[in-house]
Amino acid sequence: VQLQAYGGGLVQAGGSLRLSCVASGDIFSSYNMAWFRQAPGKEREFVAAVNWRGGKVRYVDSVQGRFRIAKENSKNTLYLEMNSLKTEDTADYYCAVEIRDRPGPLSTSSSTYDYWGQGTLVTVSS
Repeated sequence: VQLQAYGGGLVQAGGSLRLSCVASGDIFSSYNMAWFRQAPGKEREFVAAVNWRGGKVRYVDSVQGRFRIAKENSKNTLYLEMNSLKTEDTADYYCAVEIRDRPGPLSTSSSTYDYWGQGTLVTVSS
């Protein structure tokens, strides 16, 4: 499985960005996908996750109501729509996939996820 993330960039506080992550390779019918982020000098942090059907989502409290995770199965693409961006949202954003043999809970732990994309940098200026 390969994941390719893109869409990062420089944006002013209060602005919006949409990140995309295209998956290729053998993805089984049950899987969860997620976005994590890592700011300079900080540990990687869970941002949002979605199950393979797209019907269940989970967010870290700090982005709830501002970010929206979605996926388009026909395009094997995961999205993260980010609105009302704050300077503290500045980080490298990573997409990840957890391969499962049956549906399961959405994990916030990076160790749960099996494959990762490269980071895409989001910089929010004040």
